[in-house]
Amino acid sequence: MTNPLTDAELERLLLAPEHQDNPLLPALKLLRKREQMHQQRLDRLLRIADCSDDLARTQSHDLLHQYDKQLRRLEKITRISDRYQQNLLELNEELKEVALRDPLTGLANRRLLMSRLNEEIERSRRHQQPLSVVMLDVDHFKRINDVFGHDMGDKALCMMSKAIVQQLRETDLCARWGGEEFMLLLPDTRSEQAIHMVERVMQAIRLLQLRDDQTVSLSISAGITQYHANEAMDVTINRADGALISAKQNGRDQWQWAR
Repeated sequence: MTNPLTDAELERLLLAPEHQDNPLLPALKLLRKREQMHQQRLDRLLRIADCSDDLARTQSHDLLHQYDKQLRRLEKITRISDRYQQNLLELNEELKEVALRDPLTGLANRRLLMSRLNEEIERSRRHQQPLSVVMLDVDHFKRINDVFGHDMGDKALCMMSKAIVQQLRETDLCARWGGEEFMLLLPDTRSEQAIHMVERVMQAIRLLQLRDDQTVSLSISAGITQYHANEAMDVTINRADGALISAKQNGRDQWQWAR
């Protein structure tokens, strides 16, 4: 059985800063006030000398019973309040995660990508470290949707997302830029390393089997560039996007480097 809380412990719980926004706090304070009133009544009754011992014991027993009952109720409400606070914290974490992830692929969304890109650009400036940016686009994705349906298109995006992430390092980031486009953020990565990584990604995509009969082949085109010191973020992104357009125009399933 749980030991009743002491007065000091009750006061600490009611005055704790983390409980001040709790919707149950007014009820807790009311119950505490009532408990104090009961205790005062009990003290007064115990000091009444002209009451018979039997009557005093009976009244004391009833009041003590109410006192214990109120304490148990306070303890129960406190436990409920703690669980409520924990549930709120967990829900906030889940909402934060949902707000930063693409609902289809589970990759970082553009909001998270831009936040990380700002951080990596600042780190690149501060430590003079290379930073590579890659734009990826699925080849002939409209044909997949038109011939096999959007469900198959969604399956292709999920498969390719997983294959891309498997080729990256823990410090890298793959985000869904929009539609069938992805962006890779490769910190502390020079051009040769970025090209090698993109080639691995492209080969992993070619090996995917969207259908058991292998009638659907997958490939991606890529535009690769490096962040130039002190340039605006949009300039870097547009340069990578221009390289991607060149790769698509030159036949797809290839990469282009933009200086």
